[in-house]
Order: sequence, then C-alpha cells, then structure tokens
Amino acid sequence: MSMDFFTCNISHLSVHEVGNKNNGGQLYASSQNLEVDDENLIALLQHYFLKPFTQQEFWQFTSSNDDVNLNPVYSYAKQVFDNQGSFHLQSINMAKHLFECTNHPNIKDGDLYVAYLHHAKVGDEICDAIGLFKSEQKEAFIKTKRKGKEYDIKADEGINIDKLDKGCIIFNLNEDIGYKIAIIDKAGRGAEASYWKDDFLQVKTCADDYNFTRNFLNVTKAYVTQQLTEEFEVSKADQIDLLNKSVNYFKDNERFVAEDFAATVFEDKSVINSFNQFKNTMQHDADLDLSDGFDINNQAVKKQARVFKSVLKLDKNFHVYIHGNRNLIEKGEDDNGRKYYKLYYDNEE
Repeated sequence: MSMDFFTCNISHLSVHEVGNKNNGGQLYASSQNLEVDDENLIALLQHYFLKPFTQQEFWQFTSSNDDVNLNPVYSYAKQVFDNQGSFHLQSINMAKHLFECTNHPNIKDGDLYVAYLHHAKVGDEICDAIGLFKSEQKEAFIKTKRKGKEYDIKADEGINIDKLDKGCIIFNLNEDIGYKIAIIDKAGRGAEASYWKDDFLQVKTCADDYNFTRNFLNVTKAYVTQQLTEEFEVSKADQIDLLNKSVNYFKDNERFVAEDFAATVFEDKSVINSFNQFKNTMQHDADLDLSDGFDINNQAVKKQARVFKSVLKLDKNFHVYIHGNRNLIEKGEDDNGRKYYKLYYDNEE
C-alpha cells in the first residue's frame, strides 16, 4: 500500500523548540500558527516533510495496557481530527510530551514542526493527516547578495531539506485501532535511538501484508541460520540453498500460503515440523504479527532479500556465491583431511 502526496497541501503549521531537559534545555512553545504565504517556501516545506516517505511499512498507536486511548499522541491527534480549531493547542501538547520524552543526554535539541495535511492518499483512500517532523541537524552555508556592482557575503546555518531527521505522518484512517502511521527515524545507536518510536509515539507495526511478508522472511532467516544446524546435519551450502529457496518463493508467487511455503522450501517433514515449532515460539516471544495466508508485498521482499546472504566463505582464500542449483556444488574431503567443494558449470564468463 503506497502513499501519494501529489494533491496534498498544508493548511496549518506550528513549530516549537524542544530542548533536552537532561542537558539544561528548555521547551519554547510558539504562541500561534505560522502564516506561510510564499509559494516557493511552501513547496520547500512539502519537499522537506513529505519526500522521505516512500516506504510501505505502516505502524499504529498502542499503549502499555493495549488501551490506545491512553496513548498521548493518539489522544492529541484525535482531538485535532475531531476539531481542527484545536490544532495549535494540541501541537503544543505534542511538543510538551516530546520534551518529557527527551531525557537521554545524547538526544539532540531540535525544532518540532506540526502540520495539518489535506488530501493525502494511502492506497485508494484519500484522507487528512497530521505530520510531526523534528529537525536536529543544522548545516553551515554561505549566502551572497549582489548590490549593484558589489557583493555582500556572510555565513549562516539552516536545515538541509533533503535530510529529515525524524518524522511521523498520522493518517485519519483506522481510528479505532490506533490510526495508520508512517514513520521516518534516522536513529543513532544506543539507548537514545528508540525514544522517537518507543517513548514519544509508542507504536507497533500494523498487521498488514508488508509486515506479514517481512516477518515471515525474518523468521525463516533466523531458523535457517540459527536453529536448523542445532537439530540437523546441514552444510553451509545447504543453508544458503534454503535461504535462496525462501526468497525465490516470495519472488515467484503473488500469494503466500504457509503450508505450501514449508513444503516447497524445506521438503522434509521433520524439518517442516521443526520450522513450525520455531515459528510459533518466535511469534509468541517476539509478539510478531504472522499469518498463514497473505498477499506478498514486493517492496518488503526486495528490502529483506538484501540481508539474505548467499556467500560461502572458505577460509580467507575464496568467496563462492551460490544463486541457483544446489546440485551443482559438491562437498568432499581428500585423503589428507583437506576439505573441498567441487563446482559444475557449462559456461565460463
């Protein structure tokens, strides 16, 4: 399910400065909405806010006890959707909540932009949306201005409109289960990296085809690389072959059927039973959304396939890339105990 902002426009915009209270920073809430009449500036803002949102992964609000009404950002957003006249007040409440969540010393100060968006499109549905965008990085630049035959030059700093640090678009869809949300988070490393999603927004992934596809591929990769060798005698080449079969199933089919997938990839009943047990355990322990049947999301396949390694590393001398027929590579050991692989091929390129 894709997003389209071609007909989208910003009707309200507020900005608040959110410091890090742990480092002595302050919250500076603006007194009123920004009035932006310059069409060029509006175009730049829309580029900065909306262009990064190209993925098909969606989230929804949640809370510690699964009552979404207790989620602060959900509550503020709902009040805005119910009454646009409350937009600026609720934008201040969102900034206050972000300030309270900015409690790790490594979280950067920044400006929080809150925008009301008309006519956003998600799949075939057109709806209003609320955008939350935090800028944390400012870059130095040089400005020159000509005055007759003379030039004035000075240094300044500002935001790179191609580098949104953190963003969230709350679509006015699926209100009863926590809305449909898109997120950008150029997170760093360490404990401070999760505050935008986990502490401020408090979201979980939606139970949709994108996440079903991604989660099943992740479970399969974990099983083949971690659990399979604990129970069965398999070579590294066999593991790579199973990973290739897994990805190819998702690439070659439009719809996923769990029973068909397991039979196609693993074939052996003992391995299939082992995989199903591993899948059920991971689903429970990691609280994963899985389904036994769903339409395969090609964008999720493309993204996850990048982490499915098909490289057989032999000491530090050779890397063998296995992309196809497993029967064309044969493992053995000579009389001196040296291990080898024998490769069969028709054409050398």
